[in-house]
Amino acid sequence: MNRLISIELQKIWKNKASRILTLTYFILLSFIALIASIKFDIGPFKFHLAEMGIFNFPFIWHFNTYVAAWLKFFLAIVIVSMMANEYSYGTLKQNLIDGLSKKEFILSKFLTVTLFAFASTVFVFVMSLLLGLCFSSYTEFGIIFSDLDYLLAFFVKLTGFFSFCLFLGILVKRSAFALGFLLVWNIFEGIIRGVLAFKIFPDSNTDELITQFLPLESMSNLIVNPAPRLSVVKNIGTQMGIQTDSDYSVHYLPVLIVAIWTFIFVYFSYKLLKSRDL
Repeated sequence: MNRLISIELQKIWKNKASRILTLTYFILLSFIALIASIKFDIGPFKFHLAEMGIFNFPFIWHFNTYVAAWLKFFLAIVIVSMMANEYSYGTLKQNLIDGLSKKEFILSKFLTVTLFAFASTVFVFVMSLLLGLCFSSYTEFGIIFSDLDYLLAFFVKLTGFFSFCLFLGILVKRSAFALGFLLVWNIFEGIIRGVLAFKIFPDSNTDELITQFLPLESMSNLIVNPAPRLSVVKNIGTQMGIQTDSDYSVHYLPVLIVAIWTFIFVYFSYKLLKSRDL
């Protein structure tokens, strides 16, 4: 297993574009800390994000994982390019000639995907812990380590999304087309949601019950937008007559759905590779 991961990491690190994108991803993750420095003081209008409670425990776990998840597209480019380069540079065929089986090849890619997701989760955990200890109004042990299931959801979300990117890279063989297909699929899911919500089931939540099983939608359901949880947003919503008391916790049905999609993506990546004459 260590040998397989070592091979993949060497390929990524020796590719300049992949190396830069990977470093950029983790650098941008650390920039979440700069949100604390955002402060506006214009006459009576004062705006300081850190004082709004976004770094309070346990809310910080929700906020940081949600924001960090948006940056996953940098690693998506790396993963898609990682697979496309195997075809363009002929390293896939060379690996198989050198004795690596197709099953081991897919396993090495999936292990790399999982490693990226795990490293991102650990990075967000450490960064959130440090920010929380610096800015949180609540530092009790029980409060600090509550709601850690957002980190699990973050890990599952990244693993599922990167596995989807891996599958697209094998399916399409070209990074630009694979990323284009990812965009098209996102639009396709949006059309399905719109048709179900406004045409077929306009007066019920049946559309949500159906679309929760779509791959990208199930991933987005893992960590919902945390902004309405903020007291300032709740106060504004109350003044405007908008109900903001929703369920923001991590539910394990989406976790299971994404886990199943992850298995499907990896399985069909292997079946697709196995069926091709390389």
